[in-house]
Amino acid sequence: MKLLLDENLSDRIIAKIIDLYPNSNHVKNLALTNTDDAIIWDYAKVNNFVIASKDSDFHQRSLLYSHPPKFVYLRIGNSPTSKIIQILRYNFDTIIQFGDSETESILVLA
Repeated sequence: MKLLLDENLSDRIIAKIIDLYPNSNHVKNLALTNTDDAIIWDYAKVNNFVIASKDSDFHQRSLLYSHPPKFVYLRIGNSPTSKIIQILRYNFDTIIQFGDSETESILVLA
């Protein structure tokens, strides 16, 4: 499974999770910073990414359109990058099971 981190998450996270989530990327590295959510959504869909974000707009889009792409909603407020890395690493098994599910569109992690 590969994650696409939205711009509200640090691009430094990728280096700390790439061993668990190969081929993951950040919107900054793909020149998608300050891009409309619909474009990011379509990019993730076409390129088989699971979007990870703190953005409630993606939550609404996921409720409206279902999947693909799937959406990992990080409901953690203003948290340091180290905590986000910890959450993504600690919940690896849950995230993988979510990615494999044919019915689930949203995974909320707090």
